[in-house]
Amino acid sequence: MSKYYLYFFILTAVLVFSCKEKKTVTVIKQDAKTEIYTCPMHPQIISDKPGNCPICGMELEKKNVTQIALDNIKLETLLKPTNEFVVSSLPVTTPKDSIISIPLQVYGTIESDPGAAGTVSARVSGRIEKLYVHYRFQDVEAGQKVMELYSPELLTAQQDLLFLIKNDAQNISFINAAKQKLLLLGMSETELNNVIATSKPLYSVSVYSNYGGHIHDAGTGNNMSEQVMNSSSTATQELSLKEGMYVNKGQPVFMISNHHKAWVALQIFPNGQSTIKRGDAVQIIPETDTNAVIKGKIDFIEPFFRGNSKTLTARVYFDNMDMLTIGSHVTAKIYPGSRQALWLPQTAVLSLGMNEVVFIKTDGGFVAHRITSGIRTGNNVQILTGLNEKDTVAANAQFLIDSESFIKLNQ
Repeated sequence: MSKYYLYFFILTAVLVFSCKEKKTVTVIKQDAKTEIYTCPMHPQIISDKPGNCPICGMELEKKNVTQIALDNIKLETLLKPTNEFVVSSLPVTTPKDSIISIPLQVYGTIESDPGAAGTVSARVSGRIEKLYVHYRFQDVEAGQKVMELYSPELLTAQQDLLFLIKNDAQNISFINAAKQKLLLLGMSETELNNVIATSKPLYSVSVYSNYGGHIHDAGTGNNMSEQVMNSSSTATQELSLKEGMYVNKGQPVFMISNHHKAWVALQIFPNGQSTIKRGDAVQIIPETDTNAVIKGKIDFIEPFFRGNSKTLTARVYFDNMDMLTIGSHVTAKIYPGSRQALWLPQTAVLSLGMNEVVFIKTDGGFVAHRITSGIRTGNNVQILTGLNEKDTVAANAQFLIDSESFIKLNQ
C-alpha cells in the first residue's frame, strides 16, 4: 500500500505545481510540414517532440498543422465567451474618410396629375336631349361635342335677340349685349350666327369640351372631384348621366383627365429621406416599357406620410406622351450628390435589430463593438459614431457572430 500512497503523493504534487504555473500557452509557429504533439485530455499541452503529458501522464498524440498563428495568447483570452472575444485570422478593413456618390434606388407608381384635369359644367339649367359620351375612360378631344341641352333660359334669350333685330335693328348696343349673353350662356358662335340667319331659335344647343383626355366621371353627385383620380377601377363603367336628366346651372357635368400629364410618385424609405431634396436628378424605368427611360428631377416632396406608411413620397412630373399606364410600377435612381464621411463595406457591419455592431481587431482576435450607421449605398455604409480611421475591423462580420452573441448584443 505504501507504493500506492507514494504514487498518489507524486500525482498530487504534479497537479499542484501545474496549477501554480502561469496560465500561458507556448505555441510554436510552424510551417506546413511541422509535426507537433498534444495531450488528448489537456490540449493546452503542446510539444514539438514525443513524450507524456506532465499533468495526467498520457502519451502525447501527433498532430499535423499548417500554421499556428496564436503566438503568446493568454489562456484567459482563449477561455472568454464568443460574444466578448473571438479568436480569428479573418481579413480586416479600416473605415475610410472619402467622398462617395450616393445614387438612391427607390420604387414608385405612375399617377395622374390632377392639375391637368378639367371640368365641363352646365352654364344654364336644362334637360339633356342628347349624349355623345357614355363610358368612363372614353377619349375626348378638345372642341368635341359631348351633349345637347334644352334650356328655357337659352330659348328666351334667343327670342329676345330676334325681337331686337326685327323691331330695333338700329339699337346696336342692345343687340350686341343680347349676343354676348347667349355666348356666355354656352351657345357657340356658329349656332348664334345660324339663329340670326334663319331668324329661328334653337330648342337645344350643343355643349363642347374645352379639354382633351379621358372621361373619368359624370356629374351625378358632389363627390365627382374625389373620384377623378381613382385609378383603381379595372372595368370601363357606364356613366350614370343619362339622356332626359336635368342639370342645374353651374353643375359639373363631366370630369376629363389628361393622361399626357402625369407624375411618378417615388417612395423614399427612412434611411434615404435625409439625403434627397427638391431638384435632385432622377432616372426612372417603367415596368411596362423598360426602354421608355424617363429622366427628370424631383419637383415636390410631400410633407406628410400617405396612410399608415412610413415612406416619404417624392413627385417627378413628366409628359406621358408614350401613354404609360396610370398605376403601373417603376424603379428609379435618385442622384442627391456626393457625401464625405467615414465609410465601411456593408459586409463589415452586422445588424442586430435595434443595434449594429462591427468586430474590432485586438491582440489575437476580435471584439464586438456597437456603432451607429447612416446612409447605405452600393457596398458602402456610412459610419456616424463608434469608429475612427485608426480602427481595424473584420471585413465580414457574419463569420464572427453566433447565436449567443446575437442574443446578448441585441438586449
